[in-house]
Amino acid sequence: MGTKTDWARIDALTDDDIAKAVASDPDAAPLEAKGLKCINKGGRPYKPTTKQATSMRLSPDVIAFFKAGSKDGKGWQTRLSNMLDDYVKTHKPS
Repeated sequence: MGTKTDWARIDALTDDDIAKAVASDPDAAPLEAKGLKCINKGGRPYKPTTKQATSMRLSPDVIAFFKAGSKDGKGWQTRLSNMLDDYVKTHKPS
């Protein structure tokens, strides 16, 4: 398929021409290095605190309960973690 783009004109642009065009475009805000850290490798917003990997044994009923919170069961570990976070905020260690 053909294109309506004038590739000869595009190829003739100098770096200076491109820089001027970008500078005059209000939607072309420059990206700063620190701004790039707001997205992690998975494309999700960056969170300063990370979770710690652990291994624990849970009863099948507990896992089934948290998996039932979504159509396909995905996100059950996050739901469990959120519930534990809420518990920690409202209880003192014994």
